[in-house]
Amino acid sequence: MLSHYLVLAVKVLLRRKFFTFISLFGISFTLLVLTVVTSLFDHAFGPGSIEPRQGRTLYIERAVMYGPRATWSSSAGFKLLDQYARNLPGVERLSIYEGERTVHSYIHGRKISSALKRTDAEFWRILEFNFLEGRAYSTEDVADARLVAVINATTRQRFFDGHPAVGQTLEADGQRFRVIGVVEDVSELRTDPYAEIWVPYTTSKTDAYKAEMMGGWHAMALAKDRAAMPAIHEEFNSQLLRVEIPDPKHYEAIVAPFETKFESFARFVPTADRKDPESQVWKLVGLLAGLGLLFVLIPTVNLVNINISRIMERASEIGVRKAFGAPARTLVGQFLVENVLLTLVGGVIGFVLSILVLRALGRSGLFSYAQFSINPRVFAYGMALAVLFGLISGVYPAWRMSRLKPVDALKGGVSR
Repeated sequence: MLSHYLVLAVKVLLRRKFFTFISLFGISFTLLVLTVVTSLFDHAFGPGSIEPRQGRTLYIERAVMYGPRATWSSSAGFKLLDQYARNLPGVERLSIYEGERTVHSYIHGRKISSALKRTDAEFWRILEFNFLEGRAYSTEDVADARLVAVINATTRQRFFDGHPAVGQTLEADGQRFRVIGVVEDVSELRTDPYAEIWVPYTTSKTDAYKAEMMGGWHAMALAKDRAAMPAIHEEFNSQLLRVEIPDPKHYEAIVAPFETKFESFARFVPTADRKDPESQVWKLVGLLAGLGLLFVLIPTVNLVNINISRIMERASEIGVRKAFGAPARTLVGQFLVENVLLTLVGGVIGFVLSILVLRALGRSGLFSYAQFSINPRVFAYGMALAVLFGLISGVYPAWRMSRLKPVDALKGGVSR
């Protein structure tokens, strides 16, 4: 029966090429946009080889110090993280690192700009970089403030023309570092591991950062297991209640929660309450769901109207089949198969276009070192959405078709 439906659906879709083209365009364009957006989110927040334990990793990306007279929103300060984030129960490893910043180097009169990040040694134990040469710097390197550096493959090409870099020296931010390791390039959208040059944080040219409660620093905590993550979040929140505020005349509290990467991103949504230490992810999910629903609703309504027109054009055919005893469920099943087949074809076209668009984005240099692809997870989401799209846009027209009386259908009319 299903094979018969499929053969008939193909013949019908080929017979009405205009309706088919309009439907395919709407479906493929909708799937194209949704797939590209989903791939970008998956690339930034999904599990990856460099962050394989993201499912039990918590981050502090933002901090807010507020009071009745002022609000200060930025990254956390080193002192805040160093004094209050260490030795939390349930934490297996903790890394404190500075956000990347642009530094400049000069080689033979040529200016080279690089993203430099200062980190501790635990940074390399929580994340899993793919080393092309050498090694990461150790706890001893950090404690002794040794001027050593790990660079990415592109930096090796820029400074050393692709030749082996370990043992060589490079100048960055007015300091000369000895290269001890080279890693594969890391996508800019992987904000925590991303940089082009990594050096021990103790090599900073000033110790002023050690007294700062706000500004420039991040923390990454690897929990012993997923069950420990809520306790880590709550314990650090309670620790912050005892923080000695540096300017009590203007500020009275600090919020800097340990959260998952997606939860941290949710705090950038305009509707998020950054003073609330509890998760704001539901606001981001609500916003994305609303935008996604609005984006899908318009082509769905258009497709429903097209499908109704397609049914009315076939009213006489439906009337003849009903007059000869074809049950309503058979006709409904046939039309739903036609519609699902149409959306699946549109989905395949949308995926092909998505691959081309993602490749173009990767080559554009808009996001440094980003290589986008449609992995099986994104493909499964897209195909499920395509089937759902076909069912939703086909149910109402199929129901209208099932209510057609043979006499009305033969006249090309609609039953009341």
